Amino acid sequence: MSPVSTPPVGSLYVHVPFCVRKCAYCAFYSEVAEGRTIERYVRALGMELERVAGRLRPRTVYFGGGTPSVLPWRQWRVILGDMERLGLLGAAEWTVECNPASVTVELARLWRDYGVNRLSLGVQSLDAAVLERLGRVHTRTAAFRAFDLLRREGFDNVNVDLMFAIPGQTMASWRATLREAMALGSEHLSCYEVIYEEDTPLFEQLRAGAEAVDEDLACAMYEELVETVGQAGWRRYEIANFARETRAGVAGGAAARRGGTGTDGLPDGPGRDSEEPPAEFPAFACWHNLNYWRGGDFFGLGPGATTYVGGVRTTNVRDVRRYCDGWEASQRPLDTREALSPLARAGETAAFGLRVVAGWPFEAFQRVTGFDLRQEWAADMRQLVARGWGEWTAERFRLTPAGLRFADAAAELFLRPDTAGAEPARSP
Repeated sequence: MSPVSTPPVGSLYVHVPFCVRKCAYCAFYSEVAEGRTIERYVRALGMELERVAGRLRPRTVYFGGGTPSVLPWRQWRVILGDMERLGLLGAAEWTVECNPASVTVELARLWRDYGVNRLSLGVQSLDAAVLERLGRVHTRTAAFRAFDLLRREGFDNVNVDLMFAIPGQTMASWRATLREAMALGSEHLSCYEVIYEEDTPLFEQLRAGAEAVDEDLACAMYEELVETVGQAGWRRYEIANFARETRAGVAGGAAARRGGTGTDGLPDGPGRDSEEPPAEFPAFACWHNLNYWRGGDFFGLGPGATTYVGGVRTTNVRDVRRYCDGWEASQRPLDTREALSPLARAGETAAFGLRVVAGWPFEAFQRVTGFDLRQEWAADMRQLVARGWGEWTAERFRLTPAGLRFADAAAELFLRPDTAGAEPARSP
């Protein structure tokens, strides 16, 4: 009897753990870039790429950080050459995060030549005082210049990152940043409320009483975001992610962005990572992130990166030198490994999927997890409906606008203990 073949994983995340300096709010693992350490990292990453290449056929690739654009051109050339050698080029959506201060023409051309087709620009704010407060290394002028550079180099799918509820940020400042950011005309906007994470300077300032959290102002800024961006032509498809259906000058509009349709009715390219028909999401949605929110498998490479394949979650050590030491000794430098039960996996998938404005279609959820959302989670859905946070229809469950504002609290209801032996209900 021949073994059952496992389909290749279609999503790849690469963590680049280097920055010019650490921002005051950042809790992601990163450290100041240093030449020798970068060289070791690039070699170790090549070894990790070799390990997963046989089980990987990337439809989406995402280089995040840290600040990927801080890597020198020469090191980027090595990484991209390794990916070419291993047959990992050609992703339908390939994103690289950039800091406006470190984007160069040479890097942009190299990325474009190897197939990078989506760039995420970490603008965060267009208020000079707020940028300084955050500890950002770029100026507002640098943000405009970087966006123009990317357009000149042919990138027609650009995301702009923004932050709100920043200490010292006023509603007037937030409105001005929104207005100027929207005037850029990007295809995507990702917006984040500042969170006071432990082990960050902002958290220490909060604990010391130097900063205070104004929840009312944060809620007002979020409401301003949703209303203003929606009216300007972006469609909200996640709590605070917005994308366009088309870009002026793109022939064929959304259909051209999505590509053709496969035999199963799902779009070719990045959209095939989603269990939704194309109309569920705007054309310029980030399909890599949708794969996370829809419970898809993915490989995560680099220090601190997490892999989730076949219900097993592994995380690499959060130390670039230990990461390099491991691969140089031919040992996988794992920090944690966790095998989830089917019910625990389904609960996490349900919870993450609530971030999406479209919610979970019942048939799609059962196709992905093997469980029926209407059975195992019926009481939780009724509780959210009673609160005014949930909407239950014949086809799906989703959060209301009020529920999306408190999605983390809503999601906690759907998590299940990781008890062994739980079996999914199967369709007849």
